[in-house]
Amino acid sequence: MLAREAGGEAMSSSNRGRRTLILTAAFFCMAVGLKANAQQRAEQSNDEELVKVQKQRNGVRTVTIPITVRQRGQRAAQQELMPIGNLTLREDGDVQNILSIRALGVETPMMVEVLIQDDVVSSIGNEIATIKEFINHLPRESRVLIGYIRSGSLEVRQTFTADRERAVSALRIPIGSASVAPYNPYVEIIEGLRRFEAMPKGRRALLVVSDGLDISHGLDSSQPSQSIDLERAIKEAQRQGAAIYSFYAPSVTLDRFNNSRLSANAQGSLERLSDETGGHAFFQGTGAPVSFDIFLKELAGTFQRQIALTYLSTHSNKGFHRIEISSDMKNIVIDHPAGYTR
Repeated sequence: MLAREAGGEAMSSSNRGRRTLILTAAFFCMAVGLKANAQQRAEQSNDEELVKVQKQRNGVRTVTIPITVRQRGQRAAQQELMPIGNLTLREDGDVQNILSIRALGVETPMMVEVLIQDDVVSSIGNEIATIKEFINHLPRESRVLIGYIRSGSLEVRQTFTADRERAVSALRIPIGSASVAPYNPYVEIIEGLRRFEAMPKGRRALLVVSDGLDISHGLDSSQPSQSIDLERAIKEAQRQGAAIYSFYAPSVTLDRFNNSRLSANAQGSLERLSDETGGHAFFQGTGAPVSFDIFLKELAGTFQRQIALTYLSTHSNKGFHRIEISSDMKNIVIDHPAGYTR
């Protein structure tokens, strides 16, 4: 499925450190008439009971995942609240007990990482102001991390902070040179995902601006089904309970070679990364987007409808566990991770 001809060969000879990178329905505080703070206390109490149950049952444990409810057939920003009905969650085909649904809406804090690939085309520099505005409108008390994917390891310019001013001031225009190209974007996305480890459970999201291309193990690794590090990034996001929202932006190298097959593989990789973690991938053709504005407006609506769902898993065996979530309301779609690996 990957081109090994002119465009692909030129790409491999210019490999430079073998670079590249990645790059709803209204949620509501399960309106049972509870106030947000009362709901949080109830959820905390619920979680404490959960821990006791875990200690009594060998291998049985709680799992927290991000889900987003949206109206069927719609992807555009939907900011109005809407009922989600009665949810049923199955793990490996077996119905599991849903323990809590952490509140959503504009007042519910989130843990958000913003990672930008440093060798993307120069036009992406024009989007920094739009990203800053997006961060400034996140729910109050949200914590934000800013990082750049580049050669070496992830450059974290700002660790998790609730100080909006510090977060937005850490953003800078990408360098836009092949000399800072990463080994591949997914290695440093994994590095960023592990930063969630020390943060409280709850709503987690990672925004990544990247070309999504992995040729670190040869041209075949650029295929979504063949990238080892893409697979690892998906598993880490599922383990951390973080939804990944990908914004495709070609790197200077990918843009120079203008290889449609490589671009399709790169976008397909980002789409898989987002779909299997409960997020969404944003594209505008195969080139750099004219603007991120419409994407970020849609994402703001998504965040208002995203919740952290915690359930009790009765499967103690290691390996991948597939998740399915349904509602008794037929007009809604629930975006959620494909599963997780224990």
